[in-house]
Amino acid sequence: MQTDIDPRTLIGRKAFDRDGTKIGTVDEVYLDDATGDPEWAAIRTGLFGRDAFVPLRPSEVVEEALRVPYTRTLIREAPDFGVGRHLSPEQELQLYHHYGLDIPSAGESAPPAEGEDFGRLAGGDE
Repeated sequence: MQTDIDPRTLIGRKAFDRDGTKIGTVDEVYLDDATGDPEWAAIRTGLFGRDAFVPLRPSEVVEEALRVPYTRTLIREAPDFGVGRHLSPEQELQLYHHYGLDIPSAGESAPPAEGEDFGRLAGGDE
């Protein structure tokens, strides 16, 4: 993700998959409690859809939209944890496995230690 963009500016942006197909709109951004770095975006996948979590690290902002390097199908099949609360370490590990990502090594943004959670940056309604 581009590091010069405030994560708050992601909320409300349209999100597209690797093929340029619209996925939905960024609803919330989740930050790593230890580093404060943006880790995940919750994308509202339709008017009556759910929020799907996508990793921000390999994603990028292109022409005012979030471009996610995964297929729409994979994103829609991501584990559903609901939004508005912290991601537990177990939930984040499930997301890493779902997207086939390596778990970050020490010194990088990584899943929190036992008992720590990933925070969220409030969505557009707060």
